[in-house]
Amino acid sequence: MSSSPEQTVPPLGYGAANVGNLFRPLTDDEAWAVLDAAWDAGIRHYDTAPHYGLGLSERRLGAFLRTKPREEYFLSTKVGRLLRANPDHERGGLDTANDFHVPDDVRRVWDFSADGIRSSLAESRERLGIERIDLLYLHDPERNDLDLALAEALPALEQLRADGEVAQIGIGSMVTDALAAAVRGADLDLIMVAGRYTLLEQPAAADVLPACRERGTGIVAASVFNSGLLAQSEPRRDGRYEYGQLPEELWERLVRIAAICADHDVPLPAAALQFPLQSDVVRAVVVGGSRPAQLAQNAEYAALEIPASLWQTLAAEALVPA
Repeated sequence: MSSSPEQTVPPLGYGAANVGNLFRPLTDDEAWAVLDAAWDAGIRHYDTAPHYGLGLSERRLGAFLRTKPREEYFLSTKVGRLLRANPDHERGGLDTANDFHVPDDVRRVWDFSADGIRSSLAESRERLGIERIDLLYLHDPERNDLDLALAEALPALEQLRADGEVAQIGIGSMVTDALAAAVRGADLDLIMVAGRYTLLEQPAAADVLPACRERGTGIVAASVFNSGLLAQSEPRRDGRYEYGQLPEELWERLVRIAAICADHDVPLPAAALQFPLQSDVVRAVVVGGSRPAQLAQNAEYAALEIPASLWQTLAAEALVPA
């Protein structure tokens, strides 16, 4: 079945890793309540992946979205990892090594071949129960083989788009070198930049954003709260930074940013959510959440009017790009 014509990506999206039991298990009812809260808050952009909960995120999100008119939402998922039977699965075994509280009866198998990419799309459609995928990302290509991704996976995505199977294609990564190489090496519509263009740190500004401007590629910014560091107005020194402790330099930067936000009467999370959208190449921000109240709050933060003086002060202090 052919995809619809290219659809504009809504500026606020829900990243559905949490309904795949990321970090903590949710019942089906709890996951539904989170998705219901997102919809009620006006969110119409949903992102998932086979990686999230070994398919659980796609199944839960698909079950929810099938109750909504298809023309009213934008849906993205990802390719690059196929889910196959896990010969090492034992009764009670969980995928907690990857932070998902789900049975590890299947495992992730990298496959960047054209056949693998097509199989991944077909299997995601089956799990979702939804034929039309608006945007298909290659997920974390640098974790497997970036050269192979550039040589085989991205051309396979371009062919899927040419065949009308999807409207838009891209990659998702938290590594700026991989993002920039992909943008320059393929004709991509959107890329997902995870944690590399945030209020706290903007390494993507050096290479990725210029590459996107040159190529006409848009950006979807993800992980904009930096592992939760920016999710509350009063930063905590014991907050986690990606996979370890927060470096002192970043802590000092965070304190300065929080103080400037307070001076402008702007909640730090609102500034964090809206900051990426100040760039001409950022089309949307995707945030997660495992509780209904978080979704409602994020929608409020996205709609909050922020004075231009905040961004001007942050730029003057060299905390964000001018």
